[in-house]
Amino acid sequence: MRILLVEDTADVAEAIVSHLTRIGHTVEWESQGLAASRRLGEAFDLLILDVMLPQLDGFALLEQLRTRGQHTPVLMLTACGEIEERVRALDLGADDYLVKPFDFRELEARIRVLLRRSGGESTNLLHCANLCIDRKSRSATLDGQPIDLTRREVTLLEIIAARPGRIFNKDELMDRLFTVDDTPNANTVEQYVARLRKKLAGAAFEIRTLRGLGYQLVLQAPAEALR
Repeated sequence: MRILLVEDTADVAEAIVSHLTRIGHTVEWESQGLAASRRLGEAFDLLILDVMLPQLDGFALLEQLRTRGQHTPVLMLTACGEIEERVRALDLGADDYLVKPFDFRELEARIRVLLRRSGGESTNLLHCANLCIDRKSRSATLDGQPIDLTRREVTLLEIIAARPGRIFNKDELMDRLFTVDDTPNANTVEQYVARLRKKLAGAAFEIRTLRGLGYQLVLQAPAEALR
């Protein structure tokens, strides 16, 4: 999903961005607290905040976020394992806490838990009609048969399948699928949707285009699905 990483140590940040991008997330990186503060109003699925930052630290950013009434999941990173620091972060509204150095497998697992929790789900499996998406393996099956999808196709399908009936406009999908460096446009989103439709032949749902509005995943009625 779309993640904002706030980390001032360049090599650590670059490693996190590279790893999370490779497994299908869209990650944007800020290295300073003030710059990150200006972006707190944007739609992110998760914030990863380092505690020690220039200008504004992670605690201040977390407090700003929660004071605004925003419930975006927050994972705090720190080089300090002191219990007082962990308690302070949790009391301010952090959802989880990870001490450096950490194993990327643990980072992945904690991110999956937070994204599941925010979606009201208890497992890594997302079911939608006869589709099943495994968030851990970044794979999908239709009627139990694997579908050959690219990383971004899985991410796009996950976004719309998690909210059947909701309309997603192209700008929102571009924000959640790409970074500024990817230089996407509306045609890019159309191309991805077209590819998904071809690969999802036989699905008990359709991805509709609503002119001027965006895209919507619509479940078929039971009788219609059996035809």
